[in-house]
Amino acid sequence: MRPVFLVVGSLAAFVTVWVVIASHVMGPGADLELLNVSYDPTRELWRDINEHFVRHYTERHGVPLVIRQSHGGSSSQARSVMDGLEADVVSLALWPDTDAIRRRGLIAEGWEERLPNRSLPYYSTVVFVVRQGNPKGIRDWADLVTKEVTIITPNPKTSGNGKLSFLAAWGAVLHRGGTEADARRFVTELFRRVPVLDSGARGSTTTFLHKGIGDVQISWENEAYLEVRESRGSVEIVYPSVSMRAEPHVAVVDANVDRRGTRAAAEEYLRFLYTEPAQTIIAQHFFRPIHPEVHKRFAHQFPTIPLFDITAVARNWDDAHQKFFAEGGEFDQIYAPSR
Repeated sequence: MRPVFLVVGSLAAFVTVWVVIASHVMGPGADLELLNVSYDPTRELWRDINEHFVRHYTERHGVPLVIRQSHGGSSSQARSVMDGLEADVVSLALWPDTDAIRRRGLIAEGWEERLPNRSLPYYSTVVFVVRQGNPKGIRDWADLVTKEVTIITPNPKTSGNGKLSFLAAWGAVLHRGGTEADARRFVTELFRRVPVLDSGARGSTTTFLHKGIGDVQISWENEAYLEVRESRGSVEIVYPSVSMRAEPHVAVVDANVDRRGTRAAAEEYLRFLYTEPAQTIIAQHFFRPIHPEVHKRFAHQFPTIPLFDITAVARNWDDAHQKFFAEGGEFDQIYAPSR
């Protein structure tokens, strides 16, 4: 049997797909494998969870298990799955990215209700990362446009971080009593100060932390903590007065697991995320756990700030996509003059 190559949107995805396809042509003696397609800043989280789950699964079932990872901008990752990337599970940044796969017929209807808490094992938000000592004095959203600052944030067309940053900025204006016109002016000025739009959150981290571009980065909360740790104090975190609640749902990709015979393992993998050991790992990586006891133990590392949801800026996620990110939407109108 000759190997089959499947080229998708990114090199990382291509390598992962090749590994999975290769396992199929090796014959019945190959280890059981799962592919988890996720978004950019979860690499370290899934590495640790996978290590624990593989040990748990092998001890329980006596079957060797390999879990492969693919990472990139959340919307780009969703498109890769729809284009043929054989994900067993997806753990993407935003509800519409997962639901787009459902619309393609790869995930069954009602996928949100198959796991606790609407298939949401943790939540997060976006915060600011600034240079050591916060030389620009950035404390809240308004400071991003009232001071001479350069802003780093990913492309909302391809990145969950990018969409959340856009929506958090828009919603912050409405939250303090501004109008839609006020929000449009604010976000237009914000993106005028963005010199480069990376495709995903990890690319923006490289631009800000390693290339030294920008005065402030609008970042996932967990990514911000990783940056502080890696920088050895050259950057620090600022929490704005309000931000947006990020909900990275998880789901089994039904069409793929049924074809590959991996449904039982994939479902057990996602159920494991709700256990206390997995929730502890989630908190240790600075994602906000939903397990009450784990959340209580780690409450000190998650400052309490108001977090609004999608209904603060649109009727629902479908409406938000059409309004802000579809062809000709608010983002295209705002960013067009800078291209």
